[in-house]
Amino acid sequence: MGEGCRAVQGANRLNRHADSPPHARSAAPDLTRLLTPRAIAVVGASEDPRRIGGQPVHALTEYGYRGAVYPVNPNRAQIKGLKCYPEVGAVPQPCDVALLALPAQEVPDVIEQCGRAGIAFAVVLSAGFGEVGNRELQARLEAAIKSSGVRVVGPNCVGILNLRDHVFSGFGAGFRNPGLRRGPVAMVSQSGGFGYSVVAFAEHEGIGFNYMISSGNEVDLTSLDIIEHLLQCPEIELIVCYMEGIRDGRRLRRLGARALELSKPIVVWKVGNTGRGARAAMSHTANLTANYALYQAAFREGGFVEIGDVYDLVDVALAFRGRRLPAGNRVGVLTTSGGAGVLLADRCEQHGLELPALDTATDVELRKLAPGFAALANPVDLSAQLAQNVDGFNQATRVLLEDPNIDLAIVRSFPGVAAEEWAHGLSRIAGTAGKPVLVSLSGLAHKSAATTAVLESANIPYFPTPGRAVIAAAALAGFSAKLKRHQRQAPERAVERQTLDLPGAAQTLGERKSKACLAAYGIPVVNEVAIAADAIDALSSLAISFPVVVKVDSPDVPHKTEAGAVRLGVPNLDDLKVKAHEVIAATRRFNPDARIDGVLVQEMTQGVELIAGGVNDPVFGPYVVLGTGGIFSELIRDTTLRFAPFDAATAREMIGEIKGARLLHGYRGDAPHDIEALAQAIARLSWLLFDHADRIAELDINPLFVRHAGAGVVAADSLMVCRT
Repeated sequence: MGEGCRAVQGANRLNRHADSPPHARSAAPDLTRLLTPRAIAVVGASEDPRRIGGQPVHALTEYGYRGAVYPVNPNRAQIKGLKCYPEVGAVPQPCDVALLALPAQEVPDVIEQCGRAGIAFAVVLSAGFGEVGNRELQARLEAAIKSSGVRVVGPNCVGILNLRDHVFSGFGAGFRNPGLRRGPVAMVSQSGGFGYSVVAFAEHEGIGFNYMISSGNEVDLTSLDIIEHLLQCPEIELIVCYMEGIRDGRRLRRLGARALELSKPIVVWKVGNTGRGARAAMSHTANLTANYALYQAAFREGGFVEIGDVYDLVDVALAFRGRRLPAGNRVGVLTTSGGAGVLLADRCEQHGLELPALDTATDVELRKLAPGFAALANPVDLSAQLAQNVDGFNQATRVLLEDPNIDLAIVRSFPGVAAEEWAHGLSRIAGTAGKPVLVSLSGLAHKSAATTAVLESANIPYFPTPGRAVIAAAALAGFSAKLKRHQRQAPERAVERQTLDLPGAAQTLGERKSKACLAAYGIPVVNEVAIAADAIDALSSLAISFPVVVKVDSPDVPHKTEAGAVRLGVPNLDDLKVKAHEVIAATRRFNPDARIDGVLVQEMTQGVELIAGGVNDPVFGPYVVLGTGGIFSELIRDTTLRFAPFDAATAREMIGEIKGARLLHGYRGDAPHDIEALAQAIARLSWLLFDHADRIAELDINPLFVRHAGAGVVAADSLMVCRT
């Protein structure tokens, strides 16, 4: 029996043979014997193949598993001709996995027995624990796992399928199908039955799987444990994960980095994204961030390809099966249908792919092949005339692939009776091109079986619609771009670590102390003067030029505008005193218990108004949010985020992602604004959050004014929430 996926360090550009860079390994368990067990004990075994305890006995004895199978049932002497054991402790050794098909109440005791018997892994098919609110039984199971040392998959899972070694250790439709196609894909699913239906559909579309693991409730082993192990398996080129949620976002991000080191994509289908987690947030920044946005940020930075449908899974898997990545996102489109070309061009732009102008030499060569009326700009429409000329069509494809402006090609398949001949020619061209070639079929796949068989044998992915071809191309280009970013050095410090004057307990800091923390990290703050409440009337001069802003100075009023505690454009000293008393009175009406230190008098400033800040998420860690500011910031939610820390280059990427970036470049005749100063400030903010993640829960800069080019940025207001 094969040894499955022992931890290895081998991978290259989707070939998995060259040595990978060193990586700081986590303490993830070696799951080799879980996936390729020498023997399996089926606890709760049944003779009836329709029962949950009978299905795995039937599958393990009938479908080619070469290890030993030990039925465990105290009420039977034999099952399917195999000796039946009364308890786990009587099972011969070595036995690597116990498959539990028992009433939930019996599971904790059997886990303890597995530990005493030396069985390292258990797969718990039983349901009825925390997922139904039975916290007491869940706690018993957790205690049994801890005391026994047994590593557990489940409970409430459907099992583990290893097609390479014919290990059918589970129940359900997937375990009754020994003819499932094998292939270099592994799936980890937090949903049992649906995960296997996805595998069945993908298999029907030509995608083979070596492993399918249902992780269930993840009381012990998690989907992240399994993914980390699968990343090291040389026979796995692509991992698919159906994910509802994880408890360790930092580890998810580490696995994303590891996937890039190995050039091994993780295709993730994240569900349960529409509900918003409850958050008692003080800052605008926290209110602007939904839980799903953090998953998206992790997927964006790591070696993940996010999908949203089973067809996406099929298309992405087919694209990566070609084992070739593009150097960039520049697509050349070749077709004999103008309409198809326009559609492909539209879809490419929608998915972030560029259709560049072709090189002059390419244009010259194409004009030698195509009729004079053909449209040879990108997309290239060779016209119906070349739809009858196999050699001319393939020569045009070769010319397009040789263009230095093109990173990958989408070719509309050759129509007509000569399509198989065309496919053979395309296979030869694609084999030497060094660039990915994707085919959008011009006819029905089932009527083009001979043609698609040629393409499949050459690892040329083909797709039934233009849109699906583009989704696949975008996945390749996106993963390639991530590889390049990952090869950049770790972000250089934008600022040295600074000591901050933070309170010893959980507390919301007022604006003045919050801005002092920003200033310590080199983030410019507005000029201001603090005036005690009892010194307002005695004020005789001001070191700041009028007009000014007057605000209450209170740590208990995080959003001063809502409290009516801000006055803008105060023109002189007399008005300042009046407005100062007004904002104090408004604060007392808004919150009678608020601590009031006095007022802050600030210079008036202007520029493009943004909001910036950060949150230290308990699952994912500290991150920075940047967005369009103003009173409608929470309404329009024009934001982007990155995990801290990062450098100015990443900050520039963030700036380019918000719609408000158009204002920074000089909108409607306005002069450009200081984007570089903004990038530096955002990078410094990331280091502030990273350095003090143990104390800072939330941080808000609202507004952050971006002045004209050369004039910098300035934080006009800030709020910091400290934790214990």
